[in-house]
Amino acid sequence: MSAVNIDMSGGICTVTLNRPEQRNALNVPMLKQLNEVIQGASTDTSVRCLVITGSGRGFCAGADLAEWADAEANGTLESYGWTESAHLLMQSIVSFPKPSVAVVNGAAVGAGLDMALSCDFRLAVDSAKFIAGYTSMAYTPDAGGSWLLPRLIGVEAAKQFLFFDQPWTAQLAKSKGMVSESIAADDFEAETQKFIAQLASGPTFAHVKTKQLLQASGQNSFSQQLKLEHQAGLECGRSEDANEALQASIEKRPANFCGR
Repeated sequence: MSAVNIDMSGGICTVTLNRPEQRNALNVPMLKQLNEVIQGASTDTSVRCLVITGSGRGFCAGADLAEWADAEANGTLESYGWTESAHLLMQSIVSFPKPSVAVVNGAAVGAGLDMALSCDFRLAVDSAKFIAGYTSMAYTPDAGGSWLLPRLIGVEAAKQFLFFDQPWTAQLAKSKGMVSESIAADDFEAETQKFIAQLASGPTFAHVKTKQLLQASGQNSFSQQLKLEHQAGLECGRSEDANEALQASIEKRPANFCGR
């Protein structure tokens, strides 16, 4: 049984973590496989949206503690490659050029939570729990959480979440800005599919350019950002989707975007 399942349909690359008995915990081979899949999807022109979810009742329990314990027992804890592999994966998700969605079907813990935070959107079933899992183990965030959290929920809320290390419900996470939507279990599949389908059928070229602008905005002055917006606008204006949007507007019909 593969630790990672991939489904490609309708412009959507769905990556399912598939170690349900281990609550989809991340070991080194799994991290490497995930990174390879996401790197491939990033350059696949047929992919217009990336989805990451978990099998079974949990999203992801974070680092594989059995692998961690083995590494500690044989003296390779600092060299067995987990941190390096996790960092490569998180960088691949954050830099994924097209929209990305974490479908959080259960508990998201530690690096599993960081993986969800690395996506553009997080859709959580209302029974999901969000747990940092670091300071309670006398440890610090190690898979990007210290960078991602304050940008989503603010520095003070990030300190509260990390220092006290108490589980947050999906509803609390939504109120703090950690997740995009908290959805009732009965509606979860239908609502997530609707959300993802809308992204995948949208003007993907414009999504890519908009994502680039947002990522660059933190390092630029206002005047520098305006120049980037001008260039991105020129490039979008030459796209097939822009022509389709104009024609659809003239003909008073919904646009049928091709993503180019």
